[in-house]
Order: sequence, then structure tokens, then C-alpha cells
Amino acid sequence: MRVKAMLPSYELGFYALTVTCAVVYSSSEIFQASRDSMNRKAFRDGIKPGWHYFGRKMDVADFEWVMWFTSFRNVIIFTLSGHVLFGKICSMTVPQHRSVVYMLYGFLAVLSSMGPVYLMIILSHCLVLYSVALAKQRWLCYVAGLCCLASFKMEPFSSWQSGFVTGAFDLQDVLFYGGSGFTIMRCMSFALESAEKKEGIYSIFDLLKYNFYLPFFFFGPVMTFDQFLAQVSNRELRRKDDEMRNIRVHALIHVGAIIAVDIFFHFFYILTLPSDLKFMNRLSDWSLAGLAYSNLVYDWVKAAVMFGVINTIARLDHLDPPQPPKCITMLYVFAETHFDRGINDWLCKYVYDHIGENHDNIIKELMASIATFAVTTLWLGPCEIIYIWSVFNCFGLNFELWVQKFFQQAPFAKLEAKMSAAMSRRIRAVFGAVNFWAIILFNILALNSLEFALLVTKRLLQTGFPVSTLSIWFITYCGVQLIKEHERILAIEKEKSDKAKAE
Repeated sequence: MRVKAMLPSYELGFYALTVTCAVVYSSSEIFQASRDSMNRKAFRDGIKPGWHYFGRKMDVADFEWVMWFTSFRNVIIFTLSGHVLFGKICSMTVPQHRSVVYMLYGFLAVLSSMGPVYLMIILSHCLVLYSVALAKQRWLCYVAGLCCLASFKMEPFSSWQSGFVTGAFDLQDVLFYGGSGFTIMRCMSFALESAEKKEGIYSIFDLLKYNFYLPFFFFGPVMTFDQFLAQVSNRELRRKDDEMRNIRVHALIHVGAIIAVDIFFHFFYILTLPSDLKFMNRLSDWSLAGLAYSNLVYDWVKAAVMFGVINTIARLDHLDPPQPPKCITMLYVFAETHFDRGINDWLCKYVYDHIGENHDNIIKELMASIATFAVTTLWLGPCEIIYIWSVFNCFGLNFELWVQKFFQQAPFAKLEAKMSAAMSRRIRAVFGAVNFWAIILFNILALNSLEFALLVTKRLLQTGFPVSTLSIWFITYCGVQLIKEHERILAIEKEKSDKAKAE
């Protein structure tokens, strides 16, 4: 892949200047569109009063974000603070029993927030999957786990189970389906790891300690059972050098991100604007491209903040949780596109890598990706837009391999071998730019709407051809080159680090 191929500094400077100017220009148009549409009747539900002294209203189209930081904020702070407090006391006094304290606190938090009936539903699914794990048959674990997951994601079973939970409060549905879905994924991990265990089986007490670790219960991420058990069983609780400093820095970064998003929503209505297609038709191609890109960036920021806060709590508990998702700005490869690294790690370990093995065989890769996106579709909740999203992303993942195999043929391989490393990098970046926009267009299907995705696609490929198409392609090419430069620097630093460790 010629990761370490170097480009002249003046060329990289030109790329950075081009991308910066394009982002500023597109942002100014989105800002102007936001200001002009502030008082439109069509946006009445999505834009609410905000900073009166600045004369700005706020985009409140994202229900989850608004609820997290308004009425649900105090509950989150109080509950997680209690977990940290009890966890710290336990770690200092009886570290060998800290997993039990985490489980009991999680039990009580779920019971008090969702009620005894919901807790019994969760326990019943845990008991079913534990019973299946006793058979030590992987295929049976998959069948039982996916059936349990379907009971929360498909009608009429999901409504039937949710109907047992009485009362109503903000985010009840989110907590119900979030906690239920993540519970099933954890139980499947437990069952599959038990099936792989050579002697005996893990106890149901291990499953309950794993499932009811509160920071992960409602919103994830999913840490596979083998990793959780190894980390939570560690009795020598020692901090690495500067670990607490890094935890504090990351906590401050997440607070800064929350404030930045709040400011952003007062000046850029990126979530509400796409809801009015008539108004969208008045905007320029640059504005539409910027809106599509901004929707993906925002969803990444939301995931990074949510998992970042949870991961900070987990690190205080001496755990090493799955990392936050890779920034969408740094992606031009379908294989690295995910917003939840915990689910991605789960899928890779138990489905994608298990079937695809080394991912060199086209047929096995196709089977692995189809199976992976089938499980992902069930996890997200089967519906028309999710089906379309899955098909397009599954195609994109396989198309990457097909193109790679095609250009590995002798004529192309010899031609690339004759090129300089820099020229090879430039050619690859041209294809990477196409891939970058394929990732954006395929994913705004699920993040926004099919109609908005079709409008952006039509404007960029049909109506805007050739000026808008080629200019945006070139700017994206510049951005991909900057990503490749970042990857080159990281590869060199990793090589130096590996040499230092070897010496």
C-alpha cells in the first residue's frame, strides 16, 4: 500500500489550503441558510428558542442529544457519580470483590430506573442464553441469541415485551431497547466464549457480573466477555504513568466537545435543514455536500462523546474499554467505517473474521460481509431504510476487495512497480476520494433520510456535473492526501516505537 510514500511539503501545504478554503466557503453558505431559515414554519418543531442575547435559536432535532443534556442530565450525573464513588471505595478496601459491587449497583440502578418487570425480562433472557451455553454448541448459541435479539427488534414481540413495563418517562424507550439490545449481545458473547472453553463452563454469576456493569448496560460499548473477565478479575489495581492525567484530559475534551456542539447547534441547523427538501433545492451544491458531510461528522461526535464519557468511567474502574470510533473525517475505507467500535469488535470476532478468515478469498469475504450486515440489520432494527443501508455498505465493503484484487493482476502490479511511490500514492488517493463520498452517501441513508441522500447524489453526480462534481472530487482528493500523510506519520512513529521496544 506504500503507506510511507512521502509527498513534497509544498504540495501538502497546497492540499491543506484548498481543503481549508472549501470548508470555510461551504460553512459560510450553511450558516447563511441557517440564518435565513430560522423562522420558517416548516422548521418550527426542529428549531427552538436558544440564545436570545445573540438572536439565535437552537437546532433540537436530535431527541437523544437534547434529552441527555436537559431533563436527563442530572440523573446521568447522579447515577454515574454513585457508581464511581462505590467503585472507588471497593477498589481501596476489597478489590477482589469489586465486580460484585459493580453488579449489585447495576442491579439497583436498573431496578430503580426501569422497574422490577424490566429487570425480570432481562434476567429471563440471561437465563435462556446461559442454559443454551451449557450445550457448548456455537451454532445453538447463535440461533438462540439472534432469536432473543429479534424479540426486541421485531414486531409483535418487541411491543409485547415493552408492554410489560408500566409508567412513562423521558427516554424510557431508549433505555428499554438500548439495555435489552446490549444485554443480548453480551449474553451471546458469554455463550460463545463458554462454548470455546475447553473444560467446564463459566457460572451464571459471571454472566450477571458482566451484564450488569452499569456504565456499559444501557448504551454500551460492548466489551467481549473474555476481555471483561480478564480485566475485572485483576486484583493488582495499579495505574500506569500519567494515567490519571490522561483520564482528566479526556474528560475535559469531552466537556469541551459538548459545549462546542451546543454552540454549533445555535449557528448551523445541519439536522433540521435536510428535513425540508423544497428549501434544500434552493441551496448550492456546496451547501448540500457540506450538510451531508456535517451530518456524518455530528453523528461521530455524538458517538465519541457518549462512549468517551462511559469509557472515562470504565478507566476509573481500572478497565480498558473499546476505543471511541475513528473520526469520519479520517475515513476513506469501508472496512474502517463504524460508529460503535464495541459492536464492530464483537461482529469482527464472532462473525466477520470467523467466516472471512484472512479476507483474501472473494467468496468467503462476500459470505462474511453478508452475514455481518445481516446481524447488524437485526441489531439496528429491520426496516426499509436499514435494508437499503446494509445492502449499499455491504456492496461497498466487497467492492473494495474486488477492486484491490483486480489491480493486483500482473499488468497493473508491474505498472505500479515502475511508478514512484509518490505517484502511486496520488493515484490511490483519486480512488480514495470516490470511496470517501460513497461512504458519506451510503451512511446518510440511515442517519438522515433516503430522500436527502438521493437529492445530494443527484446534485453531485447529475445536475452539478461537471463543475461541482469534479471540483468536489478534487477537494476530497486533497483531503484524502492529508489523511494519508497522517497515516504515514503514525506508521513511522509506530515503527520507531517497535524498534525501541525490541532493543
